[in-house]
Amino acid sequence: MKKVLVTRPMPEAVVTALSGAARVAVRDDTGPMSRDEMIAALSRFDVILPTIGDVFTAEIFASAGEIRTRLLANFGVGYNHIDVTAARAHGVEVANTPGVLTDATADLALTLILTTARRAGEGERLLRAGGWQGWHPTQLLGQHVTGKRLGIVGMGRIGQAIARRCHFGFGMEVAYVNRSAKVLDFPARQVHSLTALAAEVDFLVVAVPGGAETRHLIGAEVFAAMKPTGIFINIARGDVVDEAALIAALEAGEIAGAGLDVYEREPDVPEALRAMENVTLLPHLGSATLETRTAMGLLAVDNIRAFLDGDPLITPV
Repeated sequence: MKKVLVTRPMPEAVVTALSGAARVAVRDDTGPMSRDEMIAALSRFDVILPTIGDVFTAEIFASAGEIRTRLLANFGVGYNHIDVTAARAHGVEVANTPGVLTDATADLALTLILTTARRAGEGERLLRAGGWQGWHPTQLLGQHVTGKRLGIVGMGRIGQAIARRCHFGFGMEVAYVNRSAKVLDFPARQVHSLTALAAEVDFLVVAVPGGAETRHLIGAEVFAAMKPTGIFINIARGDVVDEAALIAALEAGEIAGAGLDVYEREPDVPEALRAMENVTLLPHLGSATLETRTAMGLLAVDNIRAFLDGDPLITPV
């Protein structure tokens, strides 16, 4: 029977589904694999089920010697932590889990929009610290969300799900930038450039994949173009944003606030961001519902089962 390594603890249903198809080892550490662990795993297991933080670089593959692994069934839609070209050069296929986390991630984007605009995090901190002295007319005045303008950077599955919620749920006017035009089931206007989009919207939401092509896509030029009342939201990947430029824009008052679920050097979050009351900070919760994480794991299992049966992968990269 083939050997499979699951690199992090998973919902019970995922491990149970996989156990009937292979000999399964589950790493009990919730942190990323070390370099030595990845190299050893490539020589010991037929399949690895990794996730974000397990950084399979070209150097890792080159250092692994004789590689037994023939599939990395990634847990997550993003796979910029895997050098896919290097994997294929060493005979290793790569799969991911698109689609199943769309709704959970879109819901979290709305959480960040509402929490930041309505200063909910600031209010909760005030209350928990015992500083709330009672209601008054000018306390913690935030921004309206209903009827405002939304800008989406990357109108893929998740971008569309966010835009749909904002349009139908909050009557927001939607504009977007994307490499190609999209046929959508809601009104939305494609804008020719990122800075043009940033200049006209009240909320700018990033929903592009991570990787070399999008690293620091959002930087000083984009923040300078935004309205001083504008709010920036990132539920994509941390390195899509030049974090130093974001901090500078917030400190200078170029933008009104930010809602972040991902960071450039996770799990490190700069003290400058943690000290700002106008920034909502979440610990990468985008897909963090039991239903979604289970569905992600089961899709990874489906890819593994297809591979072991000699069938095409369900969601190859």
